[in-house]
Amino acid sequence: MDLRKLKTLIDLVSESNISELEITEADGKVRIVKADPAVTAVPMMMAPAHVPVAAAPPARSAAAIAADEAEAAATAAAESGHVVKSPMVGTFYRAAAPGGKPLVEIGSAVKSGQPVCIIEAMKIMNEIEADEGGTIARILCENGQAVEFGQPLFVIERQG
Repeated sequence: MDLRKLKTLIDLVSESNISELEITEADGKVRIVKADPAVTAVPMMMAPAHVPVAAAPPARSAAAIAADEAEAAATAAAESGHVVKSPMVGTFYRAAAPGGKPLVEIGSAVKSGQPVCIIEAMKIMNEIEADEGGTIARILCENGQAVEFGQPLFVIERQG
């Protein structure tokens, strides 16, 4: 990977709300992790050696808490259906074009391979397809919401 491309990726991560980016190409693999500003901005305090200091649990970001809540909701929903998860980090869109008709609604019948949403990543619109047929039971993301890799997007009730 050339240095110009690497610099572009670093700039993308630093200017966005993405906390981590991993790219694998034929000539190598790059992983860029943004430092948490809350962690780096906290001044370090020295404690006297004779005073025991209890380690505080690390602070969790709002995104991590939201992802855990979405995962818990998807786990509960998975008992009655199949969960379609995001294959990438990006922005979730229900329609193929701004102001367009959503690709699916709650109650829509879908076939395996049918597009159900769009995820924009690095200015590229990626169609996300249902990996199983059935009926859309729940839509777990809002239009325009940032999504993480593996985040639940839809619950599909299996036909059968």
